[in-house]
Amino acid sequence: MKNHLPNAVTCLNLFAGCLALCNVFAGHLETAAYLVGLAAAFDFADGLLARALHASSPIGKDLDSLADMVSFGVVPGAILYHLLGQSTAGMPTWLPYAAFIVTVFSALRLAKFNNDTRQTDSFIGLPTPACTLVVASLPLILAHDTFNLTSAILNPWVLLGLTLLLSGLLVAEIPLFALKFKNLSWTDNSLRFVFLLLAVALLLVLGAAAIPLIVLLYVLLSVVRPAFG
Repeated sequence: MKNHLPNAVTCLNLFAGCLALCNVFAGHLETAAYLVGLAAAFDFADGLLARALHASSPIGKDLDSLADMVSFGVVPGAILYHLLGQSTAGMPTWLPYAAFIVTVFSALRLAKFNNDTRQTDSFIGLPTPACTLVVASLPLILAHDTFNLTSAILNPWVLLGLTLLLSGLLVAEIPLFALKFKNLSWTDNSLRFVFLLLAVALLLVLGAAAIPLIVLLYVLLSVVRPAFG
């Protein structure tokens, strides 16, 4: 039974992603964003369970990638497509379809991860959940826009630029640390603790608007990681 528990949680990730996709189709982007967060929680939990129960398997790895392709590949593309559709008045009619560049690069990222032996304890390129959380934060920011960001977010060139930036980061040869704690020692995990503390502070101050900044912080801290030893 214990060998199937991580896979069951992975399936919950997939199910949440499917529900998010349905809500995007229905125009309920805020609900879809919360379901993306739920999918990300399940994605984090299945890895914890697999390590705790020593239940890792090739099937589990493949299932995780297939679930991630829906929740963190198709869903962000669909959200960006919907947002671009709202913002492209007077623009080329094909422009919203460019949103699915993120989906294509998410597939490349997942295939690369599954076959890259360098990514056992860290990542090379932005993980697909982090990319998707940035995209999913946009409907939340629009729904609770206390910083007057709506006009910027719904600018088609901003959305297209974000699409290309995230797509590039997914496959970039940038080493990024993983949030995997083997112990609670400050010496061994100082970078992770600093990141989590700053992330919580940003969330408390900025709410959903903090999410893109947290992902940017994650990339920047990974770049300066040697300073933390």
